[in-house]
Amino acid sequence: MRQSLPVLVVGAGPVGLTAAAELARRGVPVRLVDKADGPSPLTKALMVWPRTLEVFRLLGGAEHIETRGLPVESFRYYSDARQICRIPFGRETQPAVITQPDVEDLLRKALADAGGTIEWSTTLSTLSQDDDGVTATLLGPDGQESTERFAYLVGADGASSLVRKQIGLEFQGATYANVFILADVAVDGDLQRDAVHYYCSGAGILVMVPLYNGRFRVFTAGPPGMKPEDLTEEVLQDYVDRRGPGGLRLHDVSWKTTFNIHARHTEKFQVGRVFLAGDSAHVHSPAGGQGLNTGVTDAHNLAWKLALVHRGTATPALFDSYGVERAAVAAAVVKQAEVQTKAWMLKKKWQSVARDVAAGLAQKLGLFDRYYSPWLAGLTNSYPENFAVSGPVTRSAGTARDRILSGHLLPAHDVRVGSEVAGLRASMPIDRYTLLVCLPDPSLGRQAQAAVDGLLATHPDLLTTRVLTGDGVLSDNPRLGWLASSQSKLFSPKSFTVALVRPDGYVAAVDTTPDLPTLRAHLTTIAVPAAPAHKEKTA
Repeated sequence: MRQSLPVLVVGAGPVGLTAAAELARRGVPVRLVDKADGPSPLTKALMVWPRTLEVFRLLGGAEHIETRGLPVESFRYYSDARQICRIPFGRETQPAVITQPDVEDLLRKALADAGGTIEWSTTLSTLSQDDDGVTATLLGPDGQESTERFAYLVGADGASSLVRKQIGLEFQGATYANVFILADVAVDGDLQRDAVHYYCSGAGILVMVPLYNGRFRVFTAGPPGMKPEDLTEEVLQDYVDRRGPGGLRLHDVSWKTTFNIHARHTEKFQVGRVFLAGDSAHVHSPAGGQGLNTGVTDAHNLAWKLALVHRGTATPALFDSYGVERAAVAAAVVKQAEVQTKAWMLKKKWQSVARDVAAGLAQKLGLFDRYYSPWLAGLTNSYPENFAVSGPVTRSAGTARDRILSGHLLPAHDVRVGSEVAGLRASMPIDRYTLLVCLPDPSLGRQAQAAVDGLLATHPDLLTTRVLTGDGVLSDNPRLGWLASSQSKLFSPKSFTVALVRPDGYVAAVDTTPDLPTLRAHLTTIAVPAAPAHKEKTA
C-alpha cells in the first residue's frame, strides 16, 4: 500500500475544485480525482453570489469574472404577467450569471497556478478509515487498481455520492412530484437582459435568466414522468406562451434537460477523517440560485481548517466546527428554497393573492433590501457558537455588515492600506488567524500591547496582527501606539475592540478589554501551543 498525499478530494466539479485549489494555495499537498473523462460542457448552475465571487477573486479569478460574468441588476416577480415586486441589487449584493463551465475554468486555472492537477477517469471504489488515516482504493484510466493512504478525504462527488454511501450516511428528505425543465435558448422579443424574470400564474412557474452569450436559461415545470426527449422546441414554446409575458419566440435550443427537485441533507458532514461538501451533503430546489454557492463556501470553510491542522498549528478538534457551521447554512438555504418553490406552485386564487400582496408590501417596507438581498448574497450567514466561534453570537443580520461581531463575516468596507484603498475583509491574511486591533484612541493600544505580544509569542505560527485606527487606516505594525494618522474617513472603529479573524474572514471571537480574556481562552482551545524555545546551557 502506497502512502500518498495528505488529502484526497473526490469530484472535480466546482466544489471539489474549490477544495483542492484552496488546499494547494495554502501549501497542503492534495490529490483530486474524478470518474468523468474530462470537464462537462453543460451549463448547469449559473448564479454566483457576492460571497462566492469574493472566494473566486481570492483565488485569482477577478479577470475571469469580469470577462465571463453577466451582472444581474434585479429579480423581477410577476403574477399573471403583472409585475408585483422588484428586488434590486446594489454594489455589495449584486450577483453575476457565470455558467458552470466558466466557473470550472476559473477554478482549474487557480488549481494549476497553485501546482495542482486533476486525475480524470479515476474512480474511487472503496474507502475505509482508522484513527490514523483513510485507505482508498482507486481505479485508474488504464483499469489499474491501487490502494493508497491519505490523512483525510473530502467527498465532493455530488448528490449520488459514493463517499456518502461508503461512510454510511443517509440522504434524508423528500422529492417533489413535478418534473422540472431547463433549457438554454435564443429568445426574440422584449425581455430585459439585466434582470432575472419570475413569472407565476395558474398555468405554472416560468423563470427566464439572461446568459452572457445573448441567450436565456428557461426554467419551468413539466408533468410527472416527462423525459428530455419529450421536450421539443414546440413544447417549450407552448410553456413560455402560456406562462410568460407573451410575445417571446424561442429558437436554437442549445441544451435541455428534465430533472426532479430534491430537498435532502445528511445528518452530519463528517465521519472521522472523511468530510462531505456540496451536493454530497445537501441538495435543494434551485430557487434563489444558492446551490453552487453553498457548495463552494462549504469547501472554503473546510480547506483552511484542514490546512491549519496539517501544518500542526491547530488541533484536529477544529474539524468539529465544520459540520455545525455548514449544516446551519445549508438548513437555511433548503428552507428558503422550499418556501420559494411552494410559493411558485400555488394553485388557489386566495393563496396567490396573499403571496402577491405580501411581496409588494415587503418591497415597500424595504425588507428585501435590508434582509433578503444580503442573505442571498451570502453576506449575513452567521455561524452559531461552537468550537471555532466564541459567543455570544447575535443573529441581527441587519447590523452585522457594519459591525465586528463574533460568528459573522468581518465587514468588507473600505480602509486605507498603505497608499491604496482596499476592503477590510479582503485585506486579511488567508493562511492564519489575525488579531485585528481596532483603535479609535492610540492610548488604548498601549494598554493592550502586553496581551497582544503575549498571544503572538504563544502562537507565532498561528497568529498575525493588523491594526485599524480611528480614521480608517489598516496597518500590520504590531506596535499599537505608534501609528501615524490619516485624514481619510473610511470604515473605522467607534470603540476599542480586538477581534480574532479566521482565515475565511469570519470573526471567531471579540474582546473589548485590554487583557483579552475571551481571545486567550479561545486560542487555548483551538491552538497547538508552540514548542518552548530551546535554551543553551551556559558553563
